[in-house]
Amino acid sequence: MSMLDAYETLSEFTRDHEEYQLDEIILGLMCAGAAGYVYAIRRLKELRRETKARTIAETKATWISFHDFLTKLPNRRFLDEEAARIVRENFPDGYAVCAIDLDGFKKVNDLIGHEGGDSLLVAISNRLTKTFKEAIIIRLGGDEFLVLSPCHDPEDLRALCVSAVKELSNPIEICGIHAEVGACIGHARFPEDALSLKDLTMCADVALYAAKNRGRNQVTAYQAHMSDILAKRAEVEAKLRQAIREKTITPYYQPLIDLKSGQLRGFEALARWPVGTSRSIGPDEFIPMAEDIGLIVELSEHLLRQACLDAKTWPAHLTLAFNISPTMMVDRLLGIRIVKVLGETGFNPRRLEIEITETALVRDINLAAKVITDLRQAGISVALDDFGTGYSSLSQLSKFSFDKIKIDRSFISALETDEKKMNIVRTMVALGKGLGIATTAEGIENPQQLDALKDLGCSYGQGFLFGKAVPAEEAMAFIQAEGQKQSNPIGQAQLREA
Repeated sequence: MSMLDAYETLSEFTRDHEEYQLDEIILGLMCAGAAGYVYAIRRLKELRRETKARTIAETKATWISFHDFLTKLPNRRFLDEEAARIVRENFPDGYAVCAIDLDGFKKVNDLIGHEGGDSLLVAISNRLTKTFKEAIIIRLGGDEFLVLSPCHDPEDLRALCVSAVKELSNPIEICGIHAEVGACIGHARFPEDALSLKDLTMCADVALYAAKNRGRNQVTAYQAHMSDILAKRAEVEAKLRQAIREKTITPYYQPLIDLKSGQLRGFEALARWPVGTSRSIGPDEFIPMAEDIGLIVELSEHLLRQACLDAKTWPAHLTLAFNISPTMMVDRLLGIRIVKVLGETGFNPRRLEIEITETALVRDINLAAKVITDLRQAGISVALDDFGTGYSSLSQLSKFSFDKIKIDRSFISALETDEKKMNIVRTMVALGKGLGIATTAEGIENPQQLDALKDLGCSYGQGFLFGKAVPAEEAMAFIQAEGQKQSNPIGQAQLREA
């Protein structure tokens, strides 16, 4: 039966059985079918839109997971999961890895604030993209970048890195301020230095470490012997962890002298790490490492506690000065922690002087103000350390309340022969007098410097002229000798001998 015959038969049946209202039923079925068809088409379109939106969202989420939010550069996850495949596909003839670390970024970031620092990082990223045109540029975090470059000829690669350092060193205007940072670059080549991206990245990091040890704006190629240097650092780091755990790093004490009367006023605690029977490592070597590995708080609390216990045995009029690491100033509870140590040791807070550097202040001005307020309310004196070496010394004096400013040793060296340094120190001492703040000169090494500072009216001094930093028992001997000197004057020369 044809379709036409079927239709005629159905029509005749419908006319003969009008009472069944089959025509209405058929019409309803046809309308429902049409509506279902329309719905199916619309639903199909919606599904396509949803699928497209989901694909876009997934693609966007994947992109976000592999890129730095601030600079839009690939991130560390990209390096770990995708970079090796991409360099194999795109750089089959060889490539180089350049590890980049900015010089001076932290200080500039402290000066211009976090938003300014973010703008600076974006500008730096743009400059790297401009310099390494065909490379993959990765932001590892903070001020660290990694470049995967198809340029791997030794001379061309070095020239490219030197060009990058020059470009990054040019001033950048951020928030109306001309910010200047530099960069150190360490680079390694595939396949000459390593056969995998992971190993090559490690080689570039080793070369970067060597470059930073040479100074600012350095470019260094990886050499096999550099790995020995990194291994040595790892060994020193392990020993430092052990020394902090076993509390073998101890405070030494350098005398603080009242320049007007020549009398001993107190001591500054300086950390020393004894190694062997006749040698100790100074804080300039291990304090930055302790900061890097996150143990500076534990170390500082141990040193302060021991220093307070030692100082309790001194005559009550002698003070203890203790320097706080800038990295500790991000701790809102720092003031409370220090007061807690004083409570545990029973040391009088009015005999303690906490020294804070300008760098520590500008990291977070509001937080610094809170810490300083907590300390001064507890009766602890606060000194601005390394005065004159930061970005905004005068503004710090206007924002915070200090009991003392310490003139950095760089201004005291050659004071008696350098007229420019003499004028700077004269201005600092006059500023202290005008603000009613005592001044301490660091690094006094000869009688001529002492006489000049006394003539200028500097309040206190410390340096090798009076005595080097010594262990607690030798500090006590120094105190006893000073007491004998006061009861039976023996002259300045014998004071220096003691």
